[in-house]
Amino acid sequence: MNYGPNYSHLHNLDNTYREFVQFDVFAYPVPEGKSGQQVVDSLQRQVELLGAVKSGNFSVDCETYQSNLQNDMIFLTFSPQRLVHILHNTEQPATCFSILDTGTCLMADVMFEIFMNKLTHSKSAFYQQRKGFKIESKGQRYELGDFFIKIGSVSLMSNFKGILVEVEYCPCVILNDCWNLLKEFMQSFMGNIVEAPPPYLKNKADTPYAPSDTVHQYLEHFNNFRKTVPIGQPSR
Repeated sequence: MNYGPNYSHLHNLDNTYREFVQFDVFAYPVPEGKSGQQVVDSLQRQVELLGAVKSGNFSVDCETYQSNLQNDMIFLTFSPQRLVHILHNTEQPATCFSILDTGTCLMADVMFEIFMNKLTHSKSAFYQQRKGFKIESKGQRYELGDFFIKIGSVSLMSNFKGILVEVEYCPCVILNDCWNLLKEFMQSFMGNIVEAPPPYLKNKADTPYAPSDTVHQYLEHFNNFRKTVPIGQPSR
């Protein structure tokens, strides 16, 4: 089945160029009675039947820091506790994403983590790392023509939490210009769970896509998974 013009030459471009493409991230349900690994294996078989080929592994991780209220009050009485989420994506290995609880996203190089380390380990630490909050989605990465597919198992402190599927369409940067094509392609192996764009993108459907939009989607899913109890642990 042909899902559009072949832009296979884009596959050899570095991440500087590949940032300007369209990504969608969806949670895939794990049916009762099945393990996470069984569902991951099934999804992998589906994309391989479509003709996708393996192209390495990927991971997206997130650590959360909270402001130290005791030190905040030196400057602001009754200051509300603030959160900072630090995310990494193997598609941008030299970049560190910092998302505030206000939604503001800062893209910096990995040296930003040294700055955060100073804020958390100095005598007057303004932030502290939330223990047991590190969460990660990792798994197999596939290529199929103009598409990249990433099927990730999400784990929180070694506990399996769910499955995230990320689909990247290289030739397009505006969601409204390619949503029908993306939807048709994703439904070919994910079924009817893909009916509408991810919630985060609904108000950005006419604006150019940016790498920060990907990590924002992951963060929304990570926060939802953090609220759930562990489910079917992968069998391997």
